[in-house]
Order: sequence, then C-alpha cells, then structure tokens
Amino acid sequence: MIEYLLIFPEREDAEDVAEELRAEEAFTQVRVTREALAGEDDSESHEWAVYVGLDTIDDRASAPARALVERFTALAEEHDGWLDERV
Repeated sequence: MIEYLLIFPEREDAEDVAEELRAEEAFTQVRVTREALAGEDDSESHEWAVYVGLDTIDDRASAPARALVERFTALAEEHDGWLDERV
C-alpha cells in the first residue's frame, strides 16, 4: 500500500479535491482530516489534508507512483496547497 497526503489551508479546497478523487474508481481510500503540522500548537491553525491510500501500488519508485506524485503535486498547488511526501 502507498499513501499520499495533500495539504490545504482551506477546508473547502480539501473537500473539493477529495470529492474529485472519490469520483475516480482508482482512488477508493480518500478522506479529509485536520492535520497538525510540525510547530503548530493552536488547533485553529491546523491545515486540512486529503489522505489518499492505494493498495494497488506498493513501490514509491515505480512509474505509476511517480506519476501520482506529479499529479497530486499539481492538484495541490492549484489550490494553494502542497503534497506532503513524508507519509
């Protein structure tokens, strides 16, 4: 299984991206969560995250996994977010 975490400052953006990904059959594990990033103590300043899990890919170095990194990075950046690759 491989996991991705897309981070967004706004909940609405996270919800929109999650809805878009859920519409695709390939992404069956998609959920929106509130993420406390390093150095954040105040729960009001926590970012919104879209968790995407794929059990069909297990090698981060594979071509499909690299393509998803590119896609998720671009998708996150469209909404002033970013892909957290530490997952």
